Amino acid sequence: MKIIKNLEHNPNLVLALGFFDGIHSAHQKLIEEAVKTAGENTLKSAVITFKNHPLVDLKGINVEYLYDNNDKYKFIEELNVDYIYELNFNELKDMSADEYIKNVLYKYFEPKYIITGFNHTFGKYHSGDRDFLEKNQNAYNYIYKMIEPVYLKGELVSTTNIKDKLSKGQIELANKMLNKNFKITNEVKKGNQIGRTLGFPTINLNWPEGIFKLPYGVYGGYVLGHKALINWGVRPTVDGKKEILEAHILDFNADLYGQKADVFFEKKIRDEKKFKSVSDLKHQISVDLSSI
Repeated sequence: MKIIKNLEHNPNLVLALGFFDGIHSAHQKLIEEAVKTAGENTLKSAVITFKNHPLVDLKGINVEYLYDNNDKYKFIEELNVDYIYELNFNELKDMSADEYIKNVLYKYFEPKYIITGFNHTFGKYHSGDRDFLEKNQNAYNYIYKMIEPVYLKGELVSTTNIKDKLSKGQIELANKMLNKNFKITNEVKKGNQIGRTLGFPTINLNWPEGIFKLPYGVYGGYVLGHKALINWGVRPTVDGKKEILEAHILDFNADLYGQKADVFFEKKIRDEKKFKSVSDLKHQISVDLSSI
């Protein structure tokens, strides 16, 4: 897969349009349809996306993403896409839908197929949508396909709903919508080794900047293929000030300082709380371990 960060002439593609934060199960369905359509017609597939969420440039909002672009593009690559075009939304935000389809999509890609989700919009004031794309098929010589909404247990699979589930600690449902386990990635840093003194050594990570934050609490998950008990919060019993993620990895004792680690979340066990004593905290950790 080739990642391209500027517009260049690359005609006769099957285009999948969207921002695709999270590459959740509905995104996967859309991109898989693009790859399938390309294969059936001896064409190449391309995802057209943006470096930043459009709200960053439209309203100056600091968006918290489910995954950074490196992870997003890895997930897309796993779906066998040929190209990712990472465009700068700020350079395109004032284009009308007509200008965007003529001066970007048609001019550079001359697509044979365009595929979007049911609620995809583009162009200034959201003037372009599925009806617009369907109406312009003959004018620009492409076939438009719309992917129907995907539901899980009666709820729409969307980035907004996944964030809602994560914010409520409903990790298992969010993971089903994602079709993978939510994770964060950051460098393992030197801690104050409180966990070690309690008999539960941990790796410590800062929550990565710009990534959606889970509520403080204790979680079950895994690191490097090993089960892990994860505490995310301010450690009110022993500290109570600075946010930190600590992961006690079962059956693992290698030194990871300075290395990047993926921490995967499978379920929430309980909220973070302040205990009366370190002894009470130690006992609760033993109880929590039985839940992972």
